[in-house]
Amino acid sequence: MESWIETRLEERSAQGIAIAIGSLINDGRITPGTKLPTIRALALRLGVSASMVSDAWQILRNHGTITTDRRRGTTVRATRVGPSGRYWQVPVAPGTIKLDLSTGTPDRSLLPPIGPVLHRMHANVSVTSYIDPPLLVALEDELRRRWPFDQEAITVVDGAQDALDRVIKELIRVGDTVIVEDPTFPPMLDMLELAGARVIGVPLDPEGPALATIRAAMTADPAAIFIQPRANNPTGVHSSARRVRAVAELVQGTRTMIVEDDHSAGTTGVEIHSAGEYAPENTIHIHSFSKSHGPDLRVAALAGPSKVIDSIVRRRQLGPSWTSRLLQEILLTMLIDPATEELIAIAADTYGQRRVELCDLLGRHGITPADGVGLNMWIPVENELRAVVALAAHSIGVAPGAPFRVNPSADQHIRVSLGSLDRDIPRVARAIAEAAHGRGPATSS
Repeated sequence: MESWIETRLEERSAQGIAIAIGSLINDGRITPGTKLPTIRALALRLGVSASMVSDAWQILRNHGTITTDRRRGTTVRATRVGPSGRYWQVPVAPGTIKLDLSTGTPDRSLLPPIGPVLHRMHANVSVTSYIDPPLLVALEDELRRRWPFDQEAITVVDGAQDALDRVIKELIRVGDTVIVEDPTFPPMLDMLELAGARVIGVPLDPEGPALATIRAAMTADPAAIFIQPRANNPTGVHSSARRVRAVAELVQGTRTMIVEDDHSAGTTGVEIHSAGEYAPENTIHIHSFSKSHGPDLRVAALAGPSKVIDSIVRRRQLGPSWTSRLLQEILLTMLIDPATEELIAIAADTYGQRRVELCDLLGRHGITPADGVGLNMWIPVENELRAVVALAAHSIGVAPGAPFRVNPSADQHIRVSLGSLDRDIPRVARAIAEAAHGRGPATSS
């Protein structure tokens, strides 16, 4: 293994050693669970100091790539690569990074407090019934009032990923063609792969998924088109009303369903444009409340044609049956509370300010992120692996771009999430700029 590392080594520094090992792991030459050489042995082979190798180990630990056990030595973490799919290649390991900008989670300090809501809730909330309807009537009324189009059926499930999973199981059969944005949400790609779908990636332009590519892909009779109309994850691209309407017109009269994942609701401050306004019979819309009202609520609303939604509701009756009515009551109380709505608006404005500040600072270094809204930024870099490792040396965690991609691309990116970026934005911008240009310190700072 020392010879492999030596062959990949381009620079005799802590960062260079970390990059060499990282590239071997990404290529599958070094597999999860593999024991790495001792610090002393690798230092002797490479002709460097033991402290330099130790610093390289620290960089890799910061990124969650390796783990050290006194008895087993240093090994490659099994959770970072392999059969767990794209999703687990995105976040850094918990507790290994001082500033984690990899996860896409909201700022806890900007979430509306649930304590006051609990005090205001009426005392007769049902928490024992098995036979009541799965969706609270009052919550259904409020959701329908807020929905961007008239819908046949509506229900709630346990978050946006649960909604996507259930929709995919309902719509997709092995061998079906599916159109998705490229780049897009990694867990969705994992789900589609498990479903046996043939996935066609559609590039994004400033108005949303490229219309000409979708039109060409429609000749394959796709079962579904998955889009994120309010703020694409990872780029933040916000689909225009004109683009959404054009996509809706393409599916009218076909079997193709448009599945809209509105996971960024409440964090952008922009209005959503839904295909359901033009093709309601072909549109399933998912609205998540996790990033706006609290991730642990685990509630997302799901609406569309009754033949799809009712089937999902019936299938859930064989499993969880319903989303906790207590959680539904909490969400309903928050939705009709003006103070909560005001806090959510403040949060969206704060994320927007962070985006503008980071974009401006990166622009001074010659870096132009994708133009978008919401919690995530898609930042071009010379080399993803080098950039991720360099930022880990700063104890800053970011997501590599590859897991978000449908098709391999020569363009390299990292995804930076703004939820935890509540301080030191100039310092973070300098670190990102250095990493993006292939520069960075050899040791952690």
